[in-house]
Amino acid sequence: MSAFASRFFREVLFPPYEFKEVIRQCYAIGNKSLGLVGITAFIIGLVLALQSRPTLVEFGAESWLPAMVGISIIREIGPVITALICAGKIGSSIGAELGSMRVTEQIDAMEVSGTNPFKYIVVSRIIATTLMIPILVIIGDAIALYGAFLAVKMKGAVSFTLYFHQVFESLEYTDVMPSFIKSFFFGYAIGLVGCFKGYFSKKGTEGVGKSANSAVVVASLLIFIIDLIAVQITEFLGLI
Repeated sequence: MSAFASRFFREVLFPPYEFKEVIRQCYAIGNKSLGLVGITAFIIGLVLALQSRPTLVEFGAESWLPAMVGISIIREIGPVITALICAGKIGSSIGAELGSMRVTEQIDAMEVSGTNPFKYIVVSRIIATTLMIPILVIIGDAIALYGAFLAVKMKGAVSFTLYFHQVFESLEYTDVMPSFIKSFFFGYAIGLVGCFKGYFSKKGTEGVGKSANSAVVVASLLIFIIDLIAVQITEFLGLI
């Protein structure tokens, strides 16, 4: 996989550049995942606010609920949950698609015809996931915060303006940027693992199924590892 990743960086720097394929993959990955990400984020924000409120009420800190929910979603829950959802949907899709192309010898046919299948198939998909996951994270965070607002609104008289004023007042630059930056690495990991598993899929339909399954498992594990490393780096730099 390290050699596969290094080949990606070599191929992405030199022409020809498959801009049309990258745009097509961005649409397929971003637009078609938006509904699932949005529903999941909304439910997570709603549940987080509902579950946190009773504990804060016990300590007389109910007014801190918007700030607590905002920091939790922006810093950790939003990026990780969105990446895991995308690992399940996008990672398995890429693994199965490239695996079926390998099994039906479409990749071999591209190599024989003089086309570079790695640049057309792999590079475009990894670039698309790297670009789209951060955008999905931002949209998911916004929807999760709105879901949390509805939960707070159901239990108390809090206006939309006051709620989001408290949320953004509690957030700092060091809360937003580390979570945004690590989402690029999440996207890269999802695309890399999905393409790697599919590109080297074994023959037969069983190999396609194993490629899709292992792509989800490995990508999800990598997301947690990257998140752990990102937290350690931000703590070391004094950003936490």
